[in-house]
Amino acid sequence: MRLKRRPLTGKLTENGSTYSPLLQRIFAARGINSDDELRCDLRQLHPVSQLLNVEAAAGLIAKHIQAGNNILVIGDFDADGATSTAVLVRALKLMGHPYIDFLVPNRFKFGYDLSPEIVDEAERFHPHLIITVDNGISSIAGVDAAKAKGWDVLVTDHHLPSETLPKADVIVNPNQAGDSFPSKNLAGVGVIFYVMLALKKTLQEQQWFSLQKIQAPNLIALLDLVALGTVADVVPLDRNNRILVEQGLRNIRSGKACFGINALFQVSGKNPQRATSSDLSFGCAPRLNAAGRLDDMSVGIACLLAEDYYTAMDLATALDDYNRDRREIEGEMKEQAMDILETLDIAEEQNVPPIFCLYNENWHQGVIGIIASRIKEQFNRPAIIFAPADNGEIKGSARSIKGLHIRDILDEVASRKPNLLKKFGGHAMAAGMSLAADKLDTFNKTISDIVVSHCNDEIFTEVFYSDGELTSDDFTLETAEQLRSVAPWGQHFPEPLFDGTFEIIQRQVLKEKHLKLILKPEDSQTTVSAIAFNTDVDNWPKQNEYVDLLYQFDVNEFRGSLTPQLIVRKRLSR
Repeated sequence: MRLKRRPLTGKLTENGSTYSPLLQRIFAARGINSDDELRCDLRQLHPVSQLLNVEAAAGLIAKHIQAGNNILVIGDFDADGATSTAVLVRALKLMGHPYIDFLVPNRFKFGYDLSPEIVDEAERFHPHLIITVDNGISSIAGVDAAKAKGWDVLVTDHHLPSETLPKADVIVNPNQAGDSFPSKNLAGVGVIFYVMLALKKTLQEQQWFSLQKIQAPNLIALLDLVALGTVADVVPLDRNNRILVEQGLRNIRSGKACFGINALFQVSGKNPQRATSSDLSFGCAPRLNAAGRLDDMSVGIACLLAEDYYTAMDLATALDDYNRDRREIEGEMKEQAMDILETLDIAEEQNVPPIFCLYNENWHQGVIGIIASRIKEQFNRPAIIFAPADNGEIKGSARSIKGLHIRDILDEVASRKPNLLKKFGGHAMAAGMSLAADKLDTFNKTISDIVVSHCNDEIFTEVFYSDGELTSDDFTLETAEQLRSVAPWGQHFPEPLFDGTFEIIQRQVLKEKHLKLILKPEDSQTTVSAIAFNTDVDNWPKQNEYVDLLYQFDVNEFRGSLTPQLIVRKRLSR
């Protein structure tokens, strides 16, 4: 482990900035060169017209709307897929098209993507147009099957395409070849939101709204859903995505969120009037994802589409129950995974494998991605966790570390062993795959060799970045509030972390694994409360001793009272 101070890759504004010197330092460490780069006005979004094929997509949808045809959305079973589906269904209904349904593959029966089996399932909806959201870019056989039935197909996706694209009528994906859209980081929900903006313009030009005697909808109202899906999918928060997220958060804070998102805030104990991106990440997203992990994401989508408070709360409560079950399953699986790791003799750093590939015939497909994340975080190694599937196959979920593009690694596996992987896909940091169960050892050896060929000690050395130390004068509620809400923090635009030395004034153990603390910064008379979650309490210094910490400076809200609080992220070696 190594601690580094974030370098100032942007500029500190000498005068004219509206931000404090502390905030200027934080933004300069994230490559910000001026206050203007932090503004989140909608007019600063990249123009819709820059997204390849977006106007053709709008024209295709408009044709089916004007014909009164059935449109079927094929979504995905994660939060990005759920919010993408909800955005499309809500937008089309707002535009006066009632003939819209959605179908989400059950991960345990069909797996991911528009497959030929899902096309067969889709027949009961009698669609004229299929629109995929957050999937479809690798659905070559599925698109062929849909076209064979005489349906039009529009693929909207953001995942990396292969060399061969499906033969859809139109494909909208900022990552496809020839697309010059400036932001390649749109989530699936961001892509379909752009398509809906283009559709609204097309229908206005065709005088659809005046002919139907309805008002053209304000699609900005859907940005609460766009914000949730963007944050939940952990895509990089470049400026374009920060604008989408910040505008969605403003909708939520001002009471303009849909019933479903408000209900998710309530069951997760979060205050929508003080909504931040972390509330979406740790409050709403896990509950929404739990439906797709354990059962059927249709429950989550129904929550986001609910038209009244009571329906939304009933569905959000069901999602919260799913999430409790998910945590219980996760706990059992993590314990079993740790038992396996104990047999690998990895107490010494040099014995830790280059990649973990673990399998248990009793593991749950819906939770393997979370276990992979936990192991990756603990050992700073890529991890793939497998669970049983049908027909003698196993499905794996991978999580990677900085410097190792896991989808490219899997592509190299497929090149070396062409018949090994049945299917794979994903991003730099996360991917999924399937293979025959009896090929796991071969896969493990092959991918381990490839990872080793791409690695050095630097990649496997975990680095924690700090924004420096806070002064005694910084430990105020005002500073904590500014840090909390000044920008939508997230992937590639990380929430500020600080390091410092503190004297432990008081310490209290909570539930045998958390520490509630009163700390005094070194060489100061100021005291501040702190919380350390899921820590080895026996290994901590005692009262009146000193401790070095990497921490987040946040606001604790309890029964309407706001106080500054340190959230300990890492105890550093003295």
